[in-house]
Amino acid sequence: MRVEVVYAGVSDTFQTQLELAEGATVEQAIRASGVLARFPEIDLAACRVGVFSERCPLDRPLRAGERVEIYRSLIVDPKEARRRRAQGRKQDA
Repeated sequence: MRVEVVYAGVSDTFQTQLELAEGATVEQAIRASGVLARFPEIDLAACRVGVFSERCPLDRPLRAGERVEIYRSLIVDPKEARRRRAQGRKQDA
């Protein structure tokens, strides 16, 4: 079956399609993709993963055509970023 593995690093992105045996898991797809060698900062024990934007465990079996996504930690909390932008607008006014 063909699946896709994607990861958006801080300054680079990774996207590849690969052929796996039926019943392969999310973790098997990630390991087979080569993304861990290219981005050594990825720690599968700590990072979150998902399929088509829905979080899932590493042992989830995949179906043909699915996209495995590796999520990295946010650099800035979105709420804090909005707060900072609002403060900047108040000071400019």
